[in-house]
Amino acid sequence: MISYSKQNISWFDAFKVFRALKGAYLTQGPATLEFEKKICHYTGAKYAVVTSNATTALHLAMLAINLNEGDEVITSPITFVASSNSVLYTRASIKFADINTSNACINPDEIKKVITKKTKAIIPVHFAGQPCDMDKIFNIAQENKLYIVEDAAHALGSTYKGRKIGGCHNSDMAIFSFHAVKNITSGEGGAITTNNQEIYEKLILLRSHGITKDPQKMSKTEGPWYYEMQELGFNYRLTDIQATLGIAQLKKLDIFSRKKREILTKYKNDFQDFEEITFLKEEEYSSSSFHLCIIKINFKNLKINRKQLFEKLLEKNISLQIHYIPVHLQPYYQKLGFKKGDFPKAEEYYEQCLSIPLYPSLKENDRKYFVAALSQLIKENKI
Repeated sequence: MISYSKQNISWFDAFKVFRALKGAYLTQGPATLEFEKKICHYTGAKYAVVTSNATTALHLAMLAINLNEGDEVITSPITFVASSNSVLYTRASIKFADINTSNACINPDEIKKVITKKTKAIIPVHFAGQPCDMDKIFNIAQENKLYIVEDAAHALGSTYKGRKIGGCHNSDMAIFSFHAVKNITSGEGGAITTNNQEIYEKLILLRSHGITKDPQKMSKTEGPWYYEMQELGFNYRLTDIQATLGIAQLKKLDIFSRKKREILTKYKNDFQDFEEITFLKEEEYSSSSFHLCIIKINFKNLKINRKQLFEKLLEKNISLQIHYIPVHLQPYYQKLGFKKGDFPKAEEYYEQCLSIPLYPSLKENDRKYFVAALSQLIKENKI
């Protein structure tokens, strides 16, 4: 089966994990700290906090800015549900701003339209690896005294105006995902980067039950065993096993991004004569790490719909995906008052999008097989 994405685990990675399994620490050990330091070195951020996954990272980020009931946060409807769910976990309210048609990222002009006195933060989503226009979003946040938490789950390795995403040059925090099919993987896992020491210390506390063992931060001490729970925190820690895999993967991130760019360039050449197919735009101000390769297909010019296309490709052992169903169309969010028609550009994008195979280990024969299969289906079904 040729899938839209696949993890890339080498024997070197496996050996490093094996050594971690035989080591003194399986969790809360030195590998976690080392992984955090390497993330800081790669992104340029002062601080990094690794977590059990990107959803827990988002949740901690919302808690770190003291988000509460009555507050509002703005994000994109084209994202995974975790982006907005993290806001709801705090009993705050979510608002969406429509996307740019060219790159499926949140449109800064649409953000302005939904800001109210209750708005406390913006979560721009660097969709598929393409950074949002952060300068414009930063200016909006500054004018309205809002926090910015970058959802960079897709964008580790991407750059905005020459700077690595995650350096938090124009945000308060950025979060990353190390899920199996992300740019690098630790199996599951996430991270938060920030340049704010106060936010960093709060994230560290909340990540581990709200407990500290630092004598300088405790009200008293009764001995070497003593600890204090100072906040209602969570068990959102990453294991040393996962951190070890993350460290090994991080070394190859730029190689992975380069290989994916090469594959994407081939796709653009292969489909350049198909007027029914367009690619998401990589903006001039950025360089994408290409977590996903998304095409848009104009099905209005075809005798086949997307469901039929999916099924016919599955018959040929090609398994694609859709990223994403707009969050406001999910039944849970419709109970909150959102409805179809609220964000027309996001909905139009959803009707056309298709995530096609893109991963560093994709074999050229498999890539060509997919191109031939899709090309044939489109040629056979032109109106």
